[in-house]
Amino acid sequence: MSHQYLEFFWFVVAAALFIFWIGYWLVHILAIVYGKWKLHRKSCKQPKETPYPAVSILKPLTGVDVNLFSNLETFFTMQYPVYELLFCIGDESDPSLMLVKKLMEKYPNIDARIFIGGEKVGINPKINNIQLGYASAKYELFMISDSGIRMKEDTLIDMVEHMKEDVGLIHQMPFVCDREGFPATLEKIYFGTAHARIYLAADFVGVNCATGMSALMRKSLIDDAGGLKAFGCYLAEDFFLAKAIKDRGWKIGICSQPAWQNSGICHIPTFQERIIRWAKLRIAMVPSTIIFEPVSECMMLGALAAWSIYWLFEWDPLAVGLLHILAWFMLDWILLSVVQDGPLPFSKFDFVLGWFLRELTAPFLFLNALFRPTIRWKAGIYRLKWGGVVEELKPKVKP
Repeated sequence: MSHQYLEFFWFVVAAALFIFWIGYWLVHILAIVYGKWKLHRKSCKQPKETPYPAVSILKPLTGVDVNLFSNLETFFTMQYPVYELLFCIGDESDPSLMLVKKLMEKYPNIDARIFIGGEKVGINPKINNIQLGYASAKYELFMISDSGIRMKEDTLIDMVEHMKEDVGLIHQMPFVCDREGFPATLEKIYFGTAHARIYLAADFVGVNCATGMSALMRKSLIDDAGGLKAFGCYLAEDFFLAKAIKDRGWKIGICSQPAWQNSGICHIPTFQERIIRWAKLRIAMVPSTIIFEPVSECMMLGALAAWSIYWLFEWDPLAVGLLHILAWFMLDWILLSVVQDGPLPFSKFDFVLGWFLRELTAPFLFLNALFRPTIRWKAGIYRLKWGGVVEELKPKVKP
């Protein structure tokens, strides 16, 4: 009798894995179809009698890289009627200050101000940095935009056009500009496949997936939630800002243009540390991530699907596994092409290398995040607590 119960148990497990596997292929298709419909749509010309609302843009800056000047300059050349740029810099000695001053001299007609020093309102260094700029923002719509973001002339128009009357936050799906080198190829593959797949599917079903690298919000809603300082106790302030807006009955969503990340620093270890940090935040905020994220990766899900199909149908698990990898690979190529919306800057051989490196290292990066809960970010070391609250750890002083 116990043997029958055990066999039934494994049948249920195999059937559940098979259903999950089939469902995840639907996520692939959904991301491709929704991405093709949603992304890179041309902004329509709004009639002059309905002018665009003014926007305050907060730019937190710390340090410089080779692309910072050109990235910042794209904010001075946007085709948008009324906006202000609020540059928030940690201290007077930061080299980014000189670049901002040069741009302000070059574009004197753009409303731009500099805020130095920030205000200590919590643990999150980004919130501390932009607090003074936020308090001085003149307009109801405000945007937080990281230093590595590169804007197109009509990006802000696209974001504002998506800010309908019942929408409280519009964010951009992260992607990366074309850059040279294999690390840049790896980043583009990740953001155009694994990250884009979940991001697009989550936006379609209305799940909170907002990232704070480029997000437009209503200031009155954030003020109602206690202002930016109320989110200083979190490192993932973007998730909780979006949550506060949704909890008040407002919608959130993505616009049609991706957020073009264009950092001048591009190394594989730096990229992987960033992925690990994001995974740590997801584990703390959404504990179910511990189960669902590993089994949604290509290699892990392929192995589980091969076992379940062998158990249920006695098909060759090796053949099933190889077909699984091939189909996943092809769908990722299609999705990346949709997100790129143009020729890819690398060869198919580079894509094969980058794709396999990403997929084979993903489980190990997740395990790293799971068993090393502390986070190093900017100049601080932090310990995450369940729910996303964070505490700063003081470095040990050697005797």
